[in-house]
Amino acid sequence: MALHCQEFGGKNYEASMSHVDKFVKELLSSDAMKDYNRARVYLDENYKSQEHFTALGSFYFLHESLKNIYQFDFKAKKYKKVTGKEIYSDTLESTPMLEKEKFPQDYFPECKWSRKGFIRTRWCITDCAFDLVNIHLFHDASNLIAWETSPSVYSGIRHKALGYVLDRIIDQRFEKVSYFVFGDFNFRLDAKAVVETLCAKATMQTVRAADTNEVVKLIFRESDNDRKVMLQLEKKLFDYFNQDVFRDNNGTALLEFDRELSVFKDRLYELDISFPPSYPYSEDSSQGKQYMNTRCPAWCDRILMSHSAKELILKSENDEKIVIYDHIGPNVCMGDHKLQDRILQTVFSAAGTRWEAQSGVQPN
Repeated sequence: MALHCQEFGGKNYEASMSHVDKFVKELLSSDAMKDYNRARVYLDENYKSQEHFTALGSFYFLHESLKNIYQFDFKAKKYKKVTGKEIYSDTLESTPMLEKEKFPQDYFPECKWSRKGFIRTRWCITDCAFDLVNIHLFHDASNLIAWETSPSVYSGIRHKALGYVLDRIIDQRFEKVSYFVFGDFNFRLDAKAVVETLCAKATMQTVRAADTNEVVKLIFRESDNDRKVMLQLEKKLFDYFNQDVFRDNNGTALLEFDRELSVFKDRLYELDISFPPSYPYSEDSSQGKQYMNTRCPAWCDRILMSHSAKELILKSENDEKIVIYDHIGPNVCMGDHKLQDRILQTVFSAAGTRWEAQSGVQPN
């Protein structure tokens, strides 16, 4: 079972990181995990290191029924048998069993200190080798800027960063293997196209700052019906009057605006999405299904794979019926993403073994 976490320690990691070690130890020793007799946990906890800190955490739990599992040592360039339970923390730079990189600051200059990056591990089960990549890509800094162009400037930044990761994991340093990339891609719907569709019959009012004449708010009103406000858009406000459009039929009507992955269709595969947008859920504990009005809901949290990895899990058309790609905790509040509020889960067969990959937990 592979569990990839982003923003580990929560949003206030300086204060809450001290609780992480206790949480991890309790998880590993819990009764629910008693059948997983081996584990590897990698926690990037050193938030004082601006150059390296990614706040990523990768958990791998190995079931007792799996007899021979090996993990790749990137420094020694050889596999080592996995035994026991081990936790690695701090900066992780000295850990040879993984590759970790933080994206260069110039990828996202708007952010004074970005924590975005990736962690890669490599595994081998019954002569079947594959990479598991934990990833966190850049967010949209402003709804107003995202709305200006189609695709948005932020989409281009994510495209650049994801392309870098894919190039990195298939370069000439190591043998090429199948790979699964899962975490918070921060993929967003095409904001301009969504707004134009949702507010097709609305009129737009532009509000500007008195001192700079900068656009600070857009208000979309119905042309009739007493000019009812349909949508208010600010830097960190996306207040649409009817959230049901994002939940009805799992938001299927909006999937046509989920376009960021299309650039990588020759390199990445994804199972069909049949769950509602995974972000941004309310952090009110009584509002497990409610979206916050900060961003347009989107499928940020995904499990993607190489085409060779697809062949591992879908060896025949019938395999699609036993593979689950879904979110967990649909009615439970655990954060702004699903499970904690963000988990996407897929169950796949690799070399005849049942596996689970879970993406995007944000512990608070």
